[in-house]
Amino acid sequence: MREARLWKAAQAAGLVLTALLLTGLVLRPEPALTLLWNVAIPLVPATLLLNPLIWRNTCPLATLNLLSAGRAGTRKQTKRFATYSSLFGILLFYLLVPARRFLFNQDGLALAIAIVAVAILALAVGAAFDLKAGFCNAFCPLLPVERLYGQSPLLSVSNDRCARCDLCSRACIDLAPEKSIAQQLSASRHDSAWLRSPFGAFAAALPGFVLGYFTLDDVPLSGAPDVYLHILLWAAISYLLAVAATMLLPIRNRRILRGLAALAVGLYYWFAAPGIAVAVGLPLAAEPLRIAALAFVVVWWFRAELRSGKQDARVPG
Repeated sequence: MREARLWKAAQAAGLVLTALLLTGLVLRPEPALTLLWNVAIPLVPATLLLNPLIWRNTCPLATLNLLSAGRAGTRKQTKRFATYSSLFGILLFYLLVPARRFLFNQDGLALAIAIVAVAILALAVGAAFDLKAGFCNAFCPLLPVERLYGQSPLLSVSNDRCARCDLCSRACIDLAPEKSIAQQLSASRHDSAWLRSPFGAFAAALPGFVLGYFTLDDVPLSGAPDVYLHILLWAAISYLLAVAATMLLPIRNRRILRGLAALAVGLYYWFAAPGIAVAVGLPLAAEPLRIAALAFVVVWWFRAELRSGKQDARVPG
């Protein structure tokens, strides 16, 4: 009971902090943008490595999704809906994240409008489906990142959102984060077909996507086409390298997926560390922060490899 009350308090705090953020983005955009992009958002990848349920138990959008869930219907995910909604979430990710470079890093009002629009989507789509089937496990643009980074959690965390499981979603990450990718990819995880699935293509392209984003500077709105072209080019290179590794190297697909997650997180913190250090008032801490973040990623990867090796050893033959 105490744990449940703590989660409920964290969820309420998440809504309050989101409201304060929206207010700040409109009235005091510069400090609000700095706090969001250089302090709050950098906590998310590390949290997902610890366990994606930490984030999913407190995410304000998930709270809104469940506030409206089932009010206009109690549909469960079909296979077709799960596939197309996953693709929509990935496209939304590819639309919104590069837009930071020409809009959201500089324009607090535009970012506030975008956040409100996604919140309305969570409420509206959530209302038409059972529990998390409509948004959190479907259209959410962060879901594929949650799956990739959450494939081998460092901590054990309970799912606070669902008092009971209604099997509302396919490949639900909340039931077992470590099994979510296998359930999402299904039989394709055993061969190169995983690269042709929406999630597989996303995972293979993510390290290049991160590298493409951080090798750009912020530009005016007129530079939007160049931003998308640059990031897509790096994402395509990353995807092709993952294809080559899958085809040419004697490495199991799940090991490649762990490597892709570690590489994407490592690249993120390598480039984000200077901005984080400046935002918290410790500009000289950039290099120590980089080292600490990379050490954390290595620990996550090494533990994931050990866990996978023990599981393989228990399989007969």
